[in-house]
Parts: sequence; structure tokens; C-alpha cells
Amino acid sequence: MKVESIIFNIIAFFCVAAAVVYGVWAKEPIGTTALVLSAGLTGMIGFFFLFVSRRIDARPEDRKDAEMADGAGELGFFSPSSYWPFALALSVGLTGLGLAYWYFWLIAIGAAAILATVGGLLFEYYVGQNATQS
Repeated sequence: MKVESIIFNIIAFFCVAAAVVYGVWAKEPIGTTALVLSAGLTGMIGFFFLFVSRRIDARPEDRKDAEMADGAGELGFFSPSSYWPFALALSVGLTGLGLAYWYFWLIAIGAAAILATVGGLLFEYYVGQNATQS
């Protein structure tokens, strides 16, 4: 995670430098504010990655003596034929549409659809034909 923290902190320092140059050169407050906020957000992410990297063991990506095979292995389980991610994307799109037009009824329907699809995605392998037998 140290590599990620370095990347985000470099971006944060660049945003600070760009904000100073832009603020002096253009004298326009909106762009300067956007650059300062971008620096703050990327700095927080970089600090978080640095904070986490000190508390976990070094990953193969963080070690200079690591071999390619050190990063091999199972990364997790990904459902091969699930329709829930598509339904979740539609639910988020519906909620975004409600937020764009500020329709409270559409936001409520979209939020309920998001909760239902997240639940379906979460419990997909606990019910129905895909349930594991114990």
C-alpha cells in the first residue's frame, strides 16, 4: 500500500502547487478552491493508505525482492452468471436520475431498489438453487 500512498500524495502535492500557481496567475477563486479541495481529498486517501500500510504485512507489490509468483493465487470468488450487478446498476441509475431531477418519489423508489438489489447480491448463494448444502 506504500506505492498507492506515494501516488496519491504526489497528486496531492501537485494539486497544491497547481492551486498556488493558478490562484496567483488567474486570480479566480472557484478553480483555486477546486484544486485545494482536490489536494485535500487525495491527501486524505494517501494518508489513509500510508496509515494502513504500516499496520499490515508487506504485499508482493510493496517488496523489491518479490517474484511474479508471489502474487499468484486465488483473489476471491466472483459469480460467473449473476444478474444482480446489472440490476444494481439499474437501481443506482434510477436513483441518480431522481437526484438529477430532484424527484423525491423517484429517489425513494431508487433507494429501495438499491437496498433490494444489494440484498439479492449479498444473499445470492444462500437461497434458491445456488444455496450451499450443509
